[in-house]
Amino acid sequence: MLKAIMFDLDDTLLWDKRSVEEAFRATCLTAAKKYGVDPDLLEEKVREQASELYAGYETYSFTKIIGINPFEGLWGEFTEDDKNFRKMNKLMPTYRKQAWTKGLEAVGIHDPQLGAELAEQFPRERKNSPFTYEETFRVLDRLKGRYRLLLLTNGSPDLQQSKLDLTPEIAPYFDHIVISGQFGSGKPDPAIFEHALGLLSLTKDEAIMVGDNLRTDILGASRAGIKSVWINRLGKKTDEVVPDYEISHLDELGDVLAKL
Repeated sequence: MLKAIMFDLDDTLLWDKRSVEEAFRATCLTAAKKYGVDPDLLEEKVREQASELYAGYETYSFTKIIGINPFEGLWGEFTEDDKNFRKMNKLMPTYRKQAWTKGLEAVGIHDPQLGAELAEQFPRERKNSPFTYEETFRVLDRLKGRYRLLLLTNGSPDLQQSKLDLTPEIAPYFDHIVISGQFGSGKPDPAIFEHALGLLSLTKDEAIMVGDNLRTDILGASRAGIKSVWINRLGKKTDEVVPDYEISHLDELGDVLAKL
């Protein structure tokens, strides 16, 4: 019998991609007003530079295990008392300046001062742009009280808590919040799913995982023997990772639960 639902956070309940896009748009417009550069092209180049720089740091393998992407590095704080997070906290200010400065150079603008200013603007814009999906709270309202709810999210504790602080209505719905950076590894490691089940005192047959990412949410649930629901809002094709259920809108979750 189904007793609990585990939810991913980013791009399942929170519309993180839109928040990042809006922050990029606002920040790139600052450069566009000064130099007439195409803001979309600048965003593309900054994303490329950020990804390349990020992958070159000694902390990269750690960020892959925990699940922290390059664009979170452009705005997040990493203040945890852990050697890897301390390294990240030290690296990120330079990383941000270099990503924006190199992005500007890639579109023909040599202005390190502007690069530094944009590096500081982007985190402000990201914090000013918290988005949830319009159905998020409607669905959580339906589920609260009927099932035990657990939030299972990859990322640094500080960063993920910042997202929850920016949308404070979310956390009270959940009996437990599990963040990979606190646990020590992230989805798709089955260990974090087993940890979540332990917090709920439930078996793998009594819970289901809902998430947007085949490679983390769905693969991890499968490895842990937990049924999964893939929320595929963008109509992507499945690869070798196959969810137990697929929906295109969070409102459709009720139909899946009715079958269980």
